[in-house]
Order: sequence, then structure tokens, then C-alpha cells
Amino acid sequence: MIQLTEAGKRFGPKILFQDLNWLITAKERVGIVGANGTGKSTLLKALAGIESLDYGSLNVMKGIRAGYLPQDGINLSGRTVFNECLSVFEEIRALEAEQQELERRMGELDHESAEYQQIVERYHHVQAEFTSRDGYNIESRVGTVLTGLGFSKEDWQRRVEEFSGGWQMRIALAKLLLEEPNLLLLDEPTNHLDLEARNWLESYLESYPNAFVLISHDRYFLDVTVSRIAEIWNKRVYFYTGGYSKYENQKQERRVQIEAAYRNQRDRIEALEAFINRFRAQATKAKQVQSRIKELEKIERIEIPPDEKTIYFKFPQPKPSGRIVAEFKNVSKSYGEKLVFAGASFNIERGDRIALVGVNGAGKSTLIKLLSGEEPVSSGEYTLGHNAEVDYFAQDQYKVLDPESSILDDLGRVAPRSSNTELRSILGCFLFSEDDVFKRIGVLSGGERNRYALARMLMVPSNFLLLDEPTNHLDMRAKDVLLRALEEFEGTVVFVSHDRYFIDKLATRVFEVGGQEVKVYPGNYEEYLRSKAGVPEPVPVAPAVKAKQATPAAGQPARAQTAPATPAAAAEDKNRRLNPIKLRQMKERQRAIEDEITRLEVEIADFEAALSNFQSAQHSIDIAELLESRRNDMKGLETEWEEVSEIIEANK
Repeated sequence: MIQLTEAGKRFGPKILFQDLNWLITAKERVGIVGANGTGKSTLLKALAGIESLDYGSLNVMKGIRAGYLPQDGINLSGRTVFNECLSVFEEIRALEAEQQELERRMGELDHESAEYQQIVERYHHVQAEFTSRDGYNIESRVGTVLTGLGFSKEDWQRRVEEFSGGWQMRIALAKLLLEEPNLLLLDEPTNHLDLEARNWLESYLESYPNAFVLISHDRYFLDVTVSRIAEIWNKRVYFYTGGYSKYENQKQERRVQIEAAYRNQRDRIEALEAFINRFRAQATKAKQVQSRIKELEKIERIEIPPDEKTIYFKFPQPKPSGRIVAEFKNVSKSYGEKLVFAGASFNIERGDRIALVGVNGAGKSTLIKLLSGEEPVSSGEYTLGHNAEVDYFAQDQYKVLDPESSILDDLGRVAPRSSNTELRSILGCFLFSEDDVFKRIGVLSGGERNRYALARMLMVPSNFLLLDEPTNHLDMRAKDVLLRALEEFEGTVVFVSHDRYFIDKLATRVFEVGGQEVKVYPGNYEEYLRSKAGVPEPVPVAPAVKAKQATPAAGQPARAQTAPATPAAAAEDKNRRLNPIKLRQMKERQRAIEDEITRLEVEIADFEAALSNFQSAQHSIDIAELLESRRNDMKGLETEWEEVSEIIEANK
């Protein structure tokens, strides 16, 4: 469909990537990852035809259309939201208009005339084309996508220029999804989506009929949407099979291999250089010396760039609060006639890490503002606990910063005991490196100022943190630093985030905000979804009786035993209605089992062949034990495959 051959791109004197050979097929599902500045967005723009390559070539099959969504910068105007989305169907709507015109003309002409027959033929052709392109359902499709991306029906008739930049990006995304180009190119599409819209987009992309390539800093999103990862690293693009979690494991293995190859190459180079230096002056060795000089010149040096430093940041631990940090008793909140909460009652205890979830506009930010004291309750009672000290990070936290101060100086005033190196390390983690630390706060973009405001707050935290979307504008490295710090924080945290991985790792309770109430669920987001679906906690699986573990013969790898699930757990799984994310994981597991069974079949055949070739009694015993072990593995996998297949069938 699209082919890159020996492709490369520079940014000034810096090579971003080179020698890229990539054939993008009709069902490609790829996530591009890499450190900041490595060229992820540039590569996406090259695929879209927006950026040219400095080396190599890009060939596109005739008729292939690519649709590109940038990170920001979309400005729409002149139509309602619904009509803006309908505009992608202009060709189909033109067919509809032509049908209506042909119907009008057929009603005016003599049915026996030649012109009437011509119009009838054209009408049938247009009608068939309109039907084949699903013309009767375009309005339904628009409504489905807009609803999935968080637009209410009232929003559909509002003009697009009334919406903020983030919502305009959602409209642009909706148009691309409806257009269904052959290759969908999305640069951080989840930046402007809440958790519910992200979940919907994950499901939508799973059934997307064409190829897509995307950039995202959301681990979970990458895990459930893509089947390959393309990493830009060390001026090359490396491909890995699977989602982000599998990529992390495979990357570590590749790093080990490259380091081994580098050491071997260095040993060879040192040996060649030693020989050349030792015998350069000896005429009898001139031929061998020249041979080694040529070999040395031909060696393509392996480069290993330094690993990004792992920033380990730990909160200064605050003084402890009382056991009850905050308490709502029958609290209501309204803005004029709009009622947000009615009779909300709950306790927040010391050490809680509470995630607030709910559809956009349900009242998550309002609840945080009530807890912070920035907004008063309309009725009921809100009590802040003994020794509880609130620190509130708002989405527009940057507005309270001094615009004339430099980043480094301002942070130094907040944390005067920290060294310059420590301050720069923290700022580097939040994507402020080198001369960036000397920028005035007033010249930073909104996203940069929010990142800095978060870093600033973390230096001297209170014991009750209220964080409204702290993960916005952070890359994976910065999210990891924030996550580790919050996991070790001894105070209490209430937060809103649209990063599923972040919520799953951090939350100990989930508060669902919506329908003018606050519902409390124990556990993280995965457990919250299970509770919402009415699915009981998984029953622990009793370990299967292990088959006799044979000692592998020399040169034969040991293999793990596969323990089948108990009948009770299997029956529970078969009756469980899975969400789309879990269903996708089940399908991936089914494919993995099939691959493993294929490998086992080959091994079993090899062992059976080895048994027929007698070498010694001990060798035959070893082979027989290995063969029995593999057959037991096979039985376990076949049983698991049947159970997984039944669950998938039940969820169709």
C-alpha cells in the first residue's frame, strides 16, 4: 500500500532516522514510540506527505488516501458540529441530490421517450452507487461517532467555532474516523479525550477496516489498539511484534544483543589495531597489515547511545493527618438551575488514592474544587479532617505562576535546600532540558506551564493532594516519575486522569461521578469496571498437579508447564460477558496458544524421531522424559484453547 525504501530524515545537522525500509500493508496497526525529539511526528508527517524525505523514497499505490490528525492547531468554523462531520460525505450527498433531481425529471417526462429511458438507467446506476456506499446510514454513523467522542445531542447543533481547541480536535478526529481513509495517521489522538472517549476509541479502532499508524504516550491505549510497535532509537526504526508491554520486554532483549555485538566489535577492532601498530614497520608483514587496515575501514561501527537517566523522585513526606481526611454529609452543589450533586455522602481516609471517573461534564473537576475549598457547597456539610492540609493542582494551575521568573530560579525558591543538579534533574524529567530551564514562565506554552506547575507542587507537597488531570502533557517517562512518587507518598491523593495505566497502578478506590451523585467502588479501574458489569471477583485457580519434570538433555531448553484452569473457573469465564478490551486480550491469548501448539508439535516430532535413533539407554530415557513432558504441555494448551475459544464464541 505504502512503501518506504532506505528512507531518512534530518533536522538541521541531526539525523532523526535513516535506512528505514517499511512496507505498510492494508491492515497495518502500528504505534510509533521513542524519546522526545527522535522524529516520531516527523515520520508521521512523511507518511502523510506533509514532510519530504532527505534520503530514500516513499511510494504510494494509486488510489490510496491517508488521513492525518496533528497534535493540535485545528481551527474549524462556519458549520454546526453535525454538518461539519457530514461534510466528509460530500460525494455521497451529491449522489443523493442527483437521485432526487432524476426522480423529479422522471416525473415530468414521457415514459415512452428515449430521454426517459436514459434517465432511468442513470437513476439505477446512481442508486446502486449510493446504496453500496452506505448512503442511507451516514447520519446514523455521524451520531454514533460524535456520541462516542463525548458530544451530547445538544452539542450537535452548536457551531464548531464555539468549542475550545481540545473539542475542535475531537471534531477533526470524528471527521477522519467517518472518512475512513486507507491509512489513518493519528498524532497523540488521546491528548484531548477523557477516559470514556478513550475507551470508545479503543473499541472503534479494533474494528477499523483499514490501516492506522499512531503516536501515543498512553501505555494501555497502545497495548489494546496496535499489533506492532515502531521505535525510533539510535537513528534507526526498529519494529516489535505486539503492544507496548511486549515491546518493553523485547527492547530489553535487543539492547542486550546490541551491547554484546558492540563488545565483540570493540574486541575485533582492538585486535586489528594492535596487529597494525605492532607490524606496521615490518616489510614482511606489509600484506597482512594492509589487509587488516582495509578490514578496519570497512567495519560499520556500532553505536550505543547513552540510556536516558532514570529519574528517581521522592516526595518530601508531609506530617500525618488524622484518620478521616475529608467527609461529605448529604452535600449538594448547583450552579443556578443546574444541579451537579444532590445528597453526596462519603469519607476520604488517610492514605487513600482515589480516582474520580465519569463522562465529560459530570462534575469531576467540580468535586475537586469543593474538596479544595475553591467552591462552596450549596447545601449539606463538608468537613476537612484534623491536620489535613490541602494542595490543589488545577488544569489551569499555571495562571498562579510569576510570568517574569525563570523556571530554574522559581523552582529554587520553592525548594531552597535542593542543589542545582537536583533541580535540573527534576525539570529534565518533566521535559525541560539544557537551556529550557532558563526560559521565563511567561513565554511557555499552556502545556509547558502546566508541566512546570506540577513539578513545582511536587517539591513541597501537602498531606492531601488534589490533582486535576496531572498526566496531561506528560510523556511516559514523566508519568512514570509521577506515578512512582505518588505510590510512595504517605499522604492522601484524589485525582482525575484519563490515563488508564496510571489509574490502574495508583488508585485504591474509584469515585464515579455522574447522575448528580457520587458512587464509591473499592479497588482500581479494572476492578471498578468489573463491579459495574456485575462480574464477581475471579476465583483463585487451584494449581494443577505437575507432570514429572524431566531434566533436559544437553542442548535442550527447559519448558514451563502449563496449568489448566479449574472447571469452576472455566465455567465462570465461559459465562462472563467481556468488555471489548478483555475480549481483545482473549483473542491475543488464543493466537499465542495456537503458536505454542505449533512449536510443540514440531518438538514432539523431533523427539519421536530421536527415539527411533538409538544412541544409549540413558539418552533414550532422557528423550522419553522430554517427550512425555511436551505431550503434557500440549494437553494443557489444547484444554486452555478450547476454553478460550468458547469464551470468544460466547461474546460474539
